[in-house]
Amino acid sequence: MNLMDYVNILLRRGWIMILLAVIAAASAYILSKQQTPIYRSTQRVLMQPTRADLGLTEASRTLLGNHVAYLDSEFRAQEVIDRLRLDMTAEQLKSAVTIASDPLSLTIQIDVDLPDGDLANDVAREWGNLLIEYRNAENQRARREDHINARLQDVASYTLQSPKPAINTIAGAILGLLLGGVIVFVLEYLESSVVRSRDDLERNTGIPVLAAIPHAEG
Repeated sequence: MNLMDYVNILLRRGWIMILLAVIAAASAYILSKQQTPIYRSTQRVLMQPTRADLGLTEASRTLLGNHVAYLDSEFRAQEVIDRLRLDMTAEQLKSAVTIASDPLSLTIQIDVDLPDGDLANDVAREWGNLLIEYRNAENQRARREDHINARLQDVASYTLQSPKPAINTIAGAILGLLLGGVIVFVLEYLESSVVRSRDDLERNTGIPVLAAIPHAEG
């Protein structure tokens, strides 16, 4: 098949692809609107050595893993629940929280995914405060020049995590186009062996047609 053959196929059956793309896009949009929104709040905590010393800085990086382990606990989740008076279990709250560290910037990031964006902000901020209190207590037992202070790097803010109707709609349209394309070319393949004209016969056999019986009139 040459390029013109593909163009003719699209002209004859392209409506199938367009129809499926519209149906898939509309379905994705409707389903997205019916889902419960989940908001993600992010709170970053900066770990600050009291002096610009390579050894203390490396110690701060080494301790990041311990700080993440300390925060990533149902005990910390229960503390946040008690402080904010939340109606959920520690296991439920902990499952909505993700904690990770960045050794390059000496920060710990706390992500909270909840249906209420303002509540997610409160939880993320309070979780960060737990780390600050923990570091303050540890500093009390260390020499002043060896202190590692924890500070909230910014104000906790939330964004819509899911669903994302625009992205889902575009993905649905693309999927519909692809499915429509498959259906179109399957139909063409199934009909490729059907001979309707002398051109079809010549194309399938490679032999020129010398004569043809005309259609009967009446």
